[in-house]
Amino acid sequence: MKTTSYYPVIMTDDVAGTAAFYKSHFRFEALFDSGWYIHLQSKEDEKVTLAVLDGSHGTIPAVGRGKVSGLLLNFEVEDVDTVYAAARAAGLPILLDLRDEDFGQRHFITADPNGVLIDVIKPIPPKGEYVALYEASVLPQ
Repeated sequence: MKTTSYYPVIMTDDVAGTAAFYKSHFRFEALFDSGWYIHLQSKEDEKVTLAVLDGSHGTIPAVGRGKVSGLLLNFEVEDVDTVYAAARAAGLPILLDLRDEDFGQRHFITADPNGVLIDVIKPIPPKGEYVALYEASVLPQ
């Protein structure tokens, strides 16, 4: 199997509101909007996509219908400090304040209107024992 695309689909009872959140705060735009499904693409990188789906729609098997839960989306960005300042200014919930982690991230965590956690990350060089856990070619400089 050759995978040609991969993207998360957030199941919700507020498709328009959820899509508006990602458009407003994370620079996405709609490529397709049927009302019950909206396919979003980053305005900054066409390979970064996300979809929002009415969790009660008939295309979802009955056993899988409902709202998303237990999901964490990671957004790697060039300037996490600027994104953090914008999130705070917009009144987004800050569930984990901006901080550096020894495992190689400067990040903060917020949430979308459905409670989906959003970890906004800038890779930084890891410290201590974490350095040896990385493949050398992926270590940030």
